[in-house]
Amino acid sequence: MQFDVNTLFSLLLIQALMLAIMLPALMGWRAVSQAAKVVQAAAVLQSLGWMGIVLAGQWPGRWAYGGALLCLSAGFSALWWALQTWVGQRPGRWLMMGLPVLMPAVYVIAYDYPGFRMLWANGLLAVQLGLICLALAWPAKHLERSSRRWRTLLLLALLAVGALTAWRAVLGLQSPDVELQLHSSHPLNISAAILSHVALLACAMSVLVAWRAETESTLKRLTHTDAQTGLCNRRSFTARSVDMISMARRHNEPLAAMKLDLDNFKAVNVEHGEEAGDKAIALFGACLIQEMRLGDLGARVGGQEFAVVMARCDAQGPQALDQRMRKALAERAPKELGFALSFSAGWAKLRPGDRSIEDLMPRAAAALYAAKEAGKGRLCAEPGLEE
Repeated sequence: MQFDVNTLFSLLLIQALMLAIMLPALMGWRAVSQAAKVVQAAAVLQSLGWMGIVLAGQWPGRWAYGGALLCLSAGFSALWWALQTWVGQRPGRWLMMGLPVLMPAVYVIAYDYPGFRMLWANGLLAVQLGLICLALAWPAKHLERSSRRWRTLLLLALLAVGALTAWRAVLGLQSPDVELQLHSSHPLNISAAILSHVALLACAMSVLVAWRAETESTLKRLTHTDAQTGLCNRRSFTARSVDMISMARRHNEPLAAMKLDLDNFKAVNVEHGEEAGDKAIALFGACLIQEMRLGDLGARVGGQEFAVVMARCDAQGPQALDQRMRKALAERAPKELGFALSFSAGWAKLRPGDRSIEDLMPRAAAALYAAKEAGKGRLCAEPGLEE
């Protein structure tokens, strides 16, 4: 079976264009994650790159190939940036930012030196492919095992393309003759075109699987998280507190539950608007996440009501958290909101008869009510405990 390299490149362009069209059609392009948007941009850039290669025979080669390299390199960088979201942070950030600009610029300047330009372009494209392969192969404990399949598929495809690209760079330096020009029927060019078809298909399948996994993970997280603050929602708080209370009872360790409520929150909505009220809720949640100890469980349990379960905690624990929260709000609220933000809080400790959070929270709520009655902006303990 014989292959024509120009036909292969034309088919590759059609495949790349279809991918650039179908990804937004399948994923959507407005209400999607940042990684999905970057991948869609990568598909557009790749299609433009292959368009430049196909049209290089009709346009001045210097500028057609230079533009094609710009788009192909930028597409690889965009794919690498998307992988940062899906597989975690990886090395190579500055290279991936600089190569899409540096590579085509030097290529255009050195176009009259075939050996150098082939080494430069193919060598740096191979470096980019290597960095993407490194990102895919880098160990990541937080990733689910199911991700290994699409990562391995994409890794093998890009490794093959990267190896041929690097080989072409070396051969081009050794013998920069017309046989190795991109549109010639050299076996290396035909192999690279065929493998590029395979890699583009593998990339499309892998991206869709990764995007689906990201979407499922987001939906799963939203079922347990309050979207406005990032804290647990009431349902998750109730479920997770069971284990903390069981552990405290089993090992006879102290445990405390706090309930916190923003003071004069209705006045905030009236005077500053509901948008400012939403920002106040988000700021309070951010401060609570920041000031809780490692191992504490925090949640938004109502409109402006929050709760915290503190394991291995005596009477000083709620007082210390209360002080840290007031200090953080005093520093951040005037700067970020334009007005001060205060809260009242009550706390209760685990007693021998308590078996769930529903046993502690009514006493913490009673202490919170006492703090409101005493003038707000303070912490009170449940009846029978010293503050």
